[in-house]
Amino acid sequence: MTNTASHAPSLWADLSGAEMQSPTLEDTHTCDALVIGAGFTGLRAALSLAEAGSSVIVLDAGDVGWGASGRNGGQVNPMLPVNGPAHLEKLVGSTFADRLTEASLGSADALFSFIQDYQIECGARQNGWLRVDHCAKAAATSQANVAGWIKHGADMQIVEGDELRKLTGSDAYDSGVLTTRGGAVQPLALAKGIARVARAAGAKIYGQSEVTKLTRKDSLWEAATPNGSVRAPWVILATNGYSGSLLPGLKQSFLPVTPIQIATDPLPDAQIEAILPGGQTISDTRRVIMYARREPDNRMVFGGHGRVHADGSISGHDWLMKDAARIFPQIKRDDWVYRWGGHIAVTQDRLPHLHEPEKGLIAGFGYNGRGVAMSQIMGQTMAARVLGADPSTLVFPTTKLRNMPFRRIQMMGKSTAVRWWKLRDAWEAGRVS
Repeated sequence: MTNTASHAPSLWADLSGAEMQSPTLEDTHTCDALVIGAGFTGLRAALSLAEAGSSVIVLDAGDVGWGASGRNGGQVNPMLPVNGPAHLEKLVGSTFADRLTEASLGSADALFSFIQDYQIECGARQNGWLRVDHCAKAAATSQANVAGWIKHGADMQIVEGDELRKLTGSDAYDSGVLTTRGGAVQPLALAKGIARVARAAGAKIYGQSEVTKLTRKDSLWEAATPNGSVRAPWVILATNGYSGSLLPGLKQSFLPVTPIQIATDPLPDAQIEAILPGGQTISDTRRVIMYARREPDNRMVFGGHGRVHADGSISGHDWLMKDAARIFPQIKRDDWVYRWGGHIAVTQDRLPHLHEPEKGLIAGFGYNGRGVAMSQIMGQTMAARVLGADPSTLVFPTTKLRNMPFRRIQMMGKSTAVRWWKLRDAWEAGRVS
């Protein structure tokens, strides 16, 4: 994972206090499994392996939660971003569709149980997730999809009109879906918590230890860093949106997208009491979505799409503030005092991808905005494979690594595409005449 983006401090970093300083890898080491990437996926894989008795080393170019795992919106949304179970079956077939449906719908419950079992302090709360419709067409599609998910055991309910406005504290939407199993975490605190329990189980985690070269010698993989190396029969690549050139073709298989957030300091009760009073998280159905949450201390966090510039800087926060003012006019522009973002991986089919391109090398990534919960499942899945599970028994299908169609064009035209998507969103919602 290459540390190239210029990241601003996040609210989560401020709330977490001093940064976790992992030691830098030095000298030569051997282990049963090497994990590259100290985010949710890699840390959960490392924990599962360590608890099974394997010796595990985790390397990261930054440190625990430095990338998107510590910089996302922290929403725990138990639903894949596809158009219902029927669409999912067309993508992966009935066997894996059933497994992925069960895993995704249960992913929030699984994560919150894990947090409780390991006593991880990360502000976890399971008060539900509201996905609100930006237009009538989106509402019809959403309600049709919900019917399919409910048949597979989803706990979802349609909310409309005054009931929705009471739940959201906003007049911007007329309908939506409440998924009661959804919730929120402080993502950086969660990453640090998983690292803590992984270390206690025996995993060794090193920061500021970018893997610059990955080669196979005899029956072992060797990963070189600036100050050391690791040899192992298994390597787990868990770099997601920060993937570089260690595995040829990996970064060409997805589109890097940059979610960004803004946040306030604690606000007066009178100003914020009507917004999300039940503690649910919220997102909408636009192509350029918004997502938001109200913290127990009356802070607001609001997120959406950003843009990365050639120098690594991130922009788009001004548009977020304008959008937030439209949806939650109770909050003023000057109230937003934090700005930050990170990089995620978006796949062509909007599903997580699992690849095993060579013996002893496995990569899992591509959560498409559902990473807080689904990355945990991917980490456990890759650990199961390292421990000997047959690929046919895993939650995710193991597929061939393929270039994302028209990726170069999409990369060149991302800014134009986002502007076009915003215009279409506004037009569908009746805000463009």
